Amino acid sequence: NVTALNPKTLEVKNLNQNDLEFGYRESILQKLGWIVLDATFRLKEGGRDEISEKQNDFNRRRAEKQPLEFPSAGSTFKRPPGFFAGKLIMDAGLAGAAVGGARVSEKHCGFVINSGGATAKDVKDLIKLVAKTVYDKYNVKITPEVRILEE
Repeated sequence: NVTALNPKTLEVKNLNQNDLEFGYRESILQKLGWIVLDATFRLKEGGRDEISEKQNDFNRRRAEKQPLEFPSAGSTFKRPPGFFAGKLIMDAGLAGAAVGGARVSEKHCGFVINSGGATAKDVKDLIKLVAKTVYDKYNVKITPEVRILEE
């Protein structure tokens, strides 16, 4: 279950698993724009060695495929139906494209990284540039997976 805040009304509400309407990288919280304050998880019991082995495998695969050596907000773009955002961005010639200190990762083009001194404006401008270029080239709309909170 989750305790969430409605930022518009400042209402705090407790939601259970059924209320959350989980889907692929989505939930009711995103649809409503609510912010998670607290969460409780039910975990399966497992053996220490088995769990450690799975953790090491996940960490190894992440390190091979994601630009963990740079700060980022994680995967920047949602996967559009029938496509992979990172491949569209790479095929559009945007690997390494930069605005200020924000750069499209060459390791995984679905990530915008901070290569040094990036501002929020740099990141937002690069996200817009990437989305526009991919749309102009392939007529496919890619949208941010990261949530941009304005003041």
